[in-house]
Amino acid sequence: MAMTAQVPDLAPQPVALLEGERTRAVASGAVKIHVREWGDPANPTLVLLHGLRGYSGTWRNLARALSDRFHMIAFDARGRGESDWDPDRNYYTDAYVCDLEAVVAAFGLTRFTLIGHSMGGTTSYVYASQNPERLEALVVEDITAGSSVSGAGFERIVAEMKALPTRFADWVEARAYWRKLRPNVSDAAIEERLWESMRADADGAVIWRYDAEGIARTRVSPDPARVVDLWPVIAGIAVPTLVIRGGRSDFCSLDAVRELESRNAMLRHATVESATHYVHDDAPQDFLRLVEGFLAGASAASVSGEKA
Repeated sequence: MAMTAQVPDLAPQPVALLEGERTRAVASGAVKIHVREWGDPANPTLVLLHGLRGYSGTWRNLARALSDRFHMIAFDARGRGESDWDPDRNYYTDAYVCDLEAVVAAFGLTRFTLIGHSMGGTTSYVYASQNPERLEALVVEDITAGSSVSGAGFERIVAEMKALPTRFADWVEARAYWRKLRPNVSDAAIEERLWESMRADADGAVIWRYDAEGIARTRVSPDPARVVDLWPVIAGIAVPTLVIRGGRSDFCSLDAVRELESRNAMLRHATVESATHYVHDDAPQDFLRLVEGFLAGASAASVSGEKA
């Protein structure tokens, strides 16, 4: 009797939660926001915001390194991960700021540090400009003024979103798609993306877990009146700010960062030469080292200022 070959299960394995990782839901108006939490709430708090196609779990490596000293909070932006999709497809910065404000209120945060990557960096800049009294410090990963409106990185992301497939035949095809987009990240990072951002449909195809159509539409054909001009926003920020950019990034202009440094003494930058737009993925140890050093300096400056 002929034996039937066994086809291996190529679906990604569930991402293991960190020890002590907790989740909860927070209401931002009618939208439910899914929040992850690590560390002791008695410690200084870090709030972490992911990028355009990201998810809260992208910060687990940072949480693994810092949650013994910090209370860390990350959440899925509306339309992504386990958070609700916006029924009105409001995927603009003002909505993301409202989600951040809802999380801050739900946790009763009065003082914290904000870390944001790409889209989350725009949200972080705007929040910092509006709420300087709440922030100890601000860390922004690979976005600056002009990044989201012009340049090679802007054109690349718009092209990717225009060509975004709505479904994949199987996990092999989905895996190949992510590997082509992110050739520099580890296999483990690719598997995490598959698990966090995709799911199997009833017919066996693989589809997005996020509102791909709505988010793509906002990115490809945004309402010009709702696109934030970051030049005055960043120039006016009054909290210690570190921009971490990738040396191989096509998105965060070094010239723009330096121009803003000349306008705002609170701003400084660091470049990780080996990294692309995804510094925390491409070079996690370098990213960690820069974040740790900056937070230590900001904390020391805060203590010194209180004593003075």
